Amino acid sequence: MDAIDLARWQFGITTVYHFLFVPITIGLASLVAGLHTAWYRTGKLKYRQLTQFWGKLFLINFAMGVVTGIVQEFQFGMNWSAYSKFVGDIFGAPLAIEGLLAFFLESTFLGLWIFGWDRLPKKVHLASIWLVAIGTMLSAYFILAANSWMQWPVGYTYNQAAGRAELHDFGAVLTNKVALVTFPHTLAASFLTGGAFMLGIALWHLLRGGKERQDLFRPAVKLGAVTVLVAAVAVLVTGDIQGRIMTETQPMKMAAAEALYETSQPAGFSLLTIGSLDGQREMWSLTVPHGLSFLATGSWNGKVQGINDLQQAYEQRFGPGSYKPNIPVTYWTFRLMILFGALAALVALLSLWYLRRQGRSPSKWLVRAAIVLPLLPLAANSFGWIFTEMGRQPWIVFGLMQTRDGVSPTVGAGSVLTSMITFTVLYAVLAVIEVALLLRFAKAAPVAPAGAESESGPELAEPDAAFLY
Repeated sequence: MDAIDLARWQFGITTVYHFLFVPITIGLASLVAGLHTAWYRTGKLKYRQLTQFWGKLFLINFAMGVVTGIVQEFQFGMNWSAYSKFVGDIFGAPLAIEGLLAFFLESTFLGLWIFGWDRLPKKVHLASIWLVAIGTMLSAYFILAANSWMQWPVGYTYNQAAGRAELHDFGAVLTNKVALVTFPHTLAASFLTGGAFMLGIALWHLLRGGKERQDLFRPAVKLGAVTVLVAAVAVLVTGDIQGRIMTETQPMKMAAAEALYETSQPAGFSLLTIGSLDGQREMWSLTVPHGLSFLATGSWNGKVQGINDLQQAYEQRFGPGSYKPNIPVTYWTFRLMILFGALAALVALLSLWYLRRQGRSPSKWLVRAAIVLPLLPLAANSFGWIFTEMGRQPWIVFGLMQTRDGVSPTVGAGSVLTSMITFTVLYAVLAVIEVALLLRFAKAAPVAPAGAESESGPELAEPDAAFLY
């Protein structure tokens, strides 16, 4: 592979790895704030225990997200200097605000929350964790605004002498129609991920623990399951809107999602296809009639442009070349994204059904499903981002710069390969540390504060589980 292929692989590996922690952090921050609010309003000790228990896991993910996110900036400078020069004036504003406003909001009030137990007034302490949750959402918005500009550039002028895009309307960048639909969709997916993370661990405790632990974790099971189901509906609704915006701004991506080569009206959506890898020859397909038409246009009989017609139109607009993304990747990542998200919602629904059966604990097979439950939304998120970024190819900035033109001209394949191996090995080590920490603190039940009498009985874990509190 040459330098551009290696640079793309490195960026893909590090970005997908980083995004494993981001949605958990966003979703879990609000859930922890909700539990803290329940403790503040009711004064029940179990809610304080649950708040501190999930707070430990939130802090681990927050720290890992910060560490892995730093590498993204390094890559822009090393492997994508031409791209960095082109978009620097546009990206500077939203990313600077994300760092100076949102991240500092998160980190400052997170520190107050960590060390403010029994030191700060209760209202101030509660407000701190809510400001952390708001900060995580603001961070997501500004970063998504920058990414959305790559999908649909607005609010810029092209400086031909400098060879770059220059910002002239920051409001247009922040209100980009792609950003306005991508943000709620990402937020909903993050709550789905955070809810599944909470539900999976809480279900495990319901099976493993005695009555005291079951009573303690039952509220977390309900909260996690309801969050997953509500978030799943929100993902469905926002994804439907996003599909129409994507068809309007990047019709080739929508056509590639179905491997639709010829323009169709109406167009069906295939759940599963057997045929050639690129989708040009179909032997058998399980298809929802009119499905793609509705997803792309909002009408059951809407017209969806095919890959071949779009290729001709792009050649006339942008010049000779292939404007088709990797069809097998876009086709299957789109479906795997939907599949894993739906499975998470199914487990959550079954969890609520079991809990309503006269308070019985879930069956063993459901708890086994709960062990893999936190991984399902993570897989859905990863496939969704792979689809989003691969479906835009060959553009790194749609309509303005192709990916091959964004790579650093003076960085050779050997240098990129060396850094890719280094980061991959480093991330593997961090993964071991992350999993070990999560397992350690997820297995240990919450500890009642010293001198406090728990509603559910004596203290339920060893003192060393009171990490950071």
